Parts: sequence; C-alpha cells; structure tokens
Amino acid sequence: MNAPMAEQYVLTTRDERGVATLTLNRPQQFNALSQEMMAALQTELEALDDDESIRAVVIGAQGKAFCPGHDLKQMKANPSLEYYQRLFAQCTRLMMTIQRLHAPVMARVHGVATAAGCQLVAMCDLAVASADARFAVSGINVGLFCSTPGVALSRNVGRKHAFEMLVTGDFIDAATARERGLVNRVVPADQLDAEIEKVIASILSKPGSAVAMGKDLFYRQLETGIEAAYQLAGQTMACNMIDESAQEGVQAFMEKRKPKW
Repeated sequence: MNAPMAEQYVLTTRDERGVATLTLNRPQQFNALSQEMMAALQTELEALDDDESIRAVVIGAQGKAFCPGHDLKQMKANPSLEYYQRLFAQCTRLMMTIQRLHAPVMARVHGVATAAGCQLVAMCDLAVASADARFAVSGINVGLFCSTPGVALSRNVGRKHAFEMLVTGDFIDAATARERGLVNRVVPADQLDAEIEKVIASILSKPGSAVAMGKDLFYRQLETGIEAAYQLAGQTMACNMIDESAQEGVQAFMEKRKPKW
C-alpha cells in the first residue's frame, strides 16, 4: 500500500515538548519542491498550526542537500502560463503559511539551498546551517530571474547583497550567509543538531503565548509604516501584559525568583 502523500514526501515527528520536525524526503531529487512536495509540506504545516501544543517547528531534509528549489523537470513538462501561475501561487501560499504559523519555524540547512530552497530558508523565522552549506538564487543562470525567492531574500539580506545574488546567481558560503543575515548560526556539520537544540531549548523556556503574539506582531509591523507599527506593537504589548504568563514573570522578577510558567 502506498504511503499517504504527506508521509511520502515529508516525514513528520513530534516530541513530548511540542517540538515538531518536518523532513523533506526526496533525497534522490535533492528534495526539489515538486507540486506534490509543496502540497505535503502545506498539509503538515496546517496541521501543526491547528495544534496549540506545538511550540517550535524545525524543517530539515534527507540526503545530500537541503533543497535546490522547484522541480525543473516538472516545470518544463508543463509549459503553460496558467500552470506556472498556479505553481507559484501554491509556493507563495506555502511560504506565507510558514510566516503565519503560531510557533517559530527553524530551517536546518545542510548542503545546498538554492532558488526556492533559499527562499524557504529565508521565510523560516530562524535558520541554523552547517559550515559546508551553500546558498544561491541561481535561476538567472537558466534565464529565469528568481522573482519570488527575491521577495523573501530582500527582506532578510541587505538590498545590494540580495540584488547581487539575484542577478549573478553566484553561491555564497554559510559564513557569508550568516554575515548577511540569511542564517542565524553556522556550526560544523556534526554539531548541527546540538546547536538547533540550544535554540529550541531557549524558545521553550519562554511562555508560548508571548512567543506566538510576538511572532505575529513582528511580521505585521515590518510591513507597515512606523507610526502604524507602534500602534500595533502597543496593542500587542497591552494584550501580552494582561496574559497570565507576563503577570507571573513580572511578579517573579520582583520577588527575585524564577517564574513558574
């Protein structure tokens, strides 16, 4: 019997702490984002967003690479404007689901992350990469400007660095990706999981309600003017302050003890 689509293309695990790991599972294709892969990832992310016990999500990959972007063979086999419009709309929906998920989403990057694979890294809230990881938005090398990856890239990396990557298609190494803000941390490959666990442990030590409110506000305020951003931020802080976790945290600080969350 064939496995369900979501299980076939994306392997999902959850632990007792509320940490979910989604593993892209097309290693022979270097985890290219076929329509089926994106649909499976979409299904899993939506299920996690419906589960309030989920505190953090890690997106990793099987095999030698994180993700090379869209499945070019599948794209070439469907040469119509309508198909490409549907494909990129599907990808946009997936990327926005990551941003709108209530829990922080972290990319676990090894090997290459190119084109829409680099976009996936940029759209995750956090990213930890192995020292041998490489990044590019290389569509221009086949005559296709990485327009949709550029949306995510330009919101993480300085404009001139982002544009250079987009018009040259050149790779950058993990250290450069960290310097430019595309990833948070870079460690040797054998320390990748341990470093991710450090970040996860720090997130889990904070109240989930505050993290969720903060994530929502973080992205909403980025896309608005500064005055409106302050209005959004003020309202969010007021709602956060009346939450039990903040009340307990402030009380614990005043009493010089650890909060009981």
